[in-house]
Amino acid sequence: MANIAFILLCHKDPDAIIRQALSLTAVGDYISIHFDARADASAYAAIQTALSDNPNVTFAKKRIKCGWGEWSLVQATLYAVQAAVDAFPRATHFYMLSGDCQAIKTAEYAHDYLDRMDADFIESFDFFASDWIKTGMKEERLIYRHYFNERTQKRIFYQSYHLQQRFGLTRKIPEDLEIQIGSQWWCLRRPTVEAILGFVKARPDVMRFFSTTWIPDETFFQTLVRHLVPEREIECRTLTFLMFSDYGMPVTFYNDHFDLLLSQDFLFARKISPEAMQLKERLGTLYSAKNVNFEISNEGRSLYKFLTGKGRIGRRFAPRFWETESTLGRERELLIVVCKKWHVAKRLVSRIRQLTNIPCIEYLFNEENTDLPDMGGIQSTLGKRHRHRRSLMRMLYDYYESDRMVVCMDPGNLDLLEDFCRDRATTRLLEVNCTFTDEYLTGHAMRVGLAGERTPQETLERLLPTIRNDILHESDSIRDAEFENHQRIREEDSIDVNAAALASFLSIAPEQALEIARTDHLFAD
Repeated sequence: MANIAFILLCHKDPDAIIRQALSLTAVGDYISIHFDARADASAYAAIQTALSDNPNVTFAKKRIKCGWGEWSLVQATLYAVQAAVDAFPRATHFYMLSGDCQAIKTAEYAHDYLDRMDADFIESFDFFASDWIKTGMKEERLIYRHYFNERTQKRIFYQSYHLQQRFGLTRKIPEDLEIQIGSQWWCLRRPTVEAILGFVKARPDVMRFFSTTWIPDETFFQTLVRHLVPEREIECRTLTFLMFSDYGMPVTFYNDHFDLLLSQDFLFARKISPEAMQLKERLGTLYSAKNVNFEISNEGRSLYKFLTGKGRIGRRFAPRFWETESTLGRERELLIVVCKKWHVAKRLVSRIRQLTNIPCIEYLFNEENTDLPDMGGIQSTLGKRHRHRRSLMRMLYDYYESDRMVVCMDPGNLDLLEDFCRDRATTRLLEVNCTFTDEYLTGHAMRVGLAGERTPQETLERLLPTIRNDILHESDSIRDAEFENHQRIREEDSIDVNAAALASFLSIAPEQALEIARTDHLFAD
C-alpha cells in the first residue's frame, strides 16, 4: 500500500504548517519540512516544538534562504527529500507541497489512486519544442549564467545577462540531457527519488549547470525524471489542482470552493487563501475520513474561465493597420443569422440555401471545422479568421461570385457584430430567439466544458441560472447596440409573424419567406 512522504517548502504561518502536518500524518503518512531561513527563527522553533513528538515528521538537515527563480528552491527541496528518504524507509511516494496546498481527497482515495497508477506524476515537456513558456526568456534561461535574483536584484540581473549577450558568453547544455520543463508540483516514486539523489552525487557538472539556470525548479526534476525513468512510467501531469488567471496569476480558493475542489480529478489543490479558515478545516478533516464517494466532473478550469469572463465586453483583436480603411464593399449585403442554438440556425440556413440562390456559411467564426473553400490559408484557423475577418469575407464574396451572403454567428460575438454592422456594406441582422429548457442548458454546459457527466446535481442547479442569465445578457447587448436592419424571429411567435421578419431580412417574396418559416421542426432540440 502507498505511503506518502510529503515534501513541504514553506516560509510563513507556523500555525497553518502545524495543522497541515498533523492532518497529513494522522493517517500514517509522513512529512519532511524545509522552513525558509529568511523567516523568523521563533516561527521555526514553534513548528519544531509542536511537532517534535511526532515520529512521522522530519526536518531538512540544513535550512537555506530561498528566492523565487533561484537554485535555492531546488536545493531546499533536495535537502527535504534527502531527510525524508533517510527518516522514512517505508515511504513509497514523495509528494511536493507548499504551505498553500491542501488535500482535496481522502488519504484512502489518494493511497488507492497511487497503488493503481504505478507511475511518476510530473509535468515534463520538451523545453524547446513545447509552448510551455509563453513569453519572456526561453533558451536564455539555459545558455547564460544567472547569479542574481530577477525580482530583488533586477538591475544587476539584467546587467549580467546583457553583458553575457554582448560578449557571447554562452555555455553548452549537458550533451546527454534533453531539457524538460513543467510545474514544480510533482509526486515521485521512491526508486525515482533515490535515482535522482544518486545522480546528484555522481554528476557535479549537471549540478553546476542547473545551479545557474533561471527558474530551475521548472526544469531540474522534470529533466532528471525523463533522463532516469522510462517514458511509459511517467504520467505527464501534476496531481495538484491549480489555476491561473488571464493575467498569469495563481487563482486563490476560498470557503465557497469546497464542492468545486472535491469534484476535480486531483489529490491536492493550491492556493488556499490564508483567510479561508472554514475551507481549511473542512479539507483538513476530509483527509482522514473513510468511505467518501467523490463524483469527479473536472470542469473547474473551464468553469472558472466562463464565470470570470462575464461583463468583460470588448474587442478581441485590435484593428490591423491594413484593415483601417477596408470595407466589404458598398454594393454588397451581409446577412447575419444570430442564434445561441447553433443547430437551429444551421437548420434555418440550410432551408434558405435550398430555396434561394444566396450563399450560406455556418458558424465560421466559432467552429474550426466549418466547411470553407481554400483561401490560401487565411481560413485555416479560427484565430486567422478573426484577425483577417474582412479580408476573408471579401474573398468569400469573390469566390461565390455574389454580392449577397448569409453567415451564422453566436450572440456572444458582439465584437464581430459591431464591426460588420458598422461596415459601409449593407448589413442585416436576424436574431433567432429560442426557448431554453434546463435539459438543454445542461447539455450546453457539458458541450462547452462547464460541466461533465458526473457533475453533482447541486452544482448544476447553481450553474444553470448563471448560464441562462448569460444568454439573456447577450441578447440584451445586441438590442442595446441598436443595429440597423435588425429583425427577430421567435420560437413562440406564429409562422406568419416569423415569415414577415424573414421576408424583410432576406428581401424575398412573402410566399418564399413563408415556406422557409414552415421548415419542419425548425426550433426542435
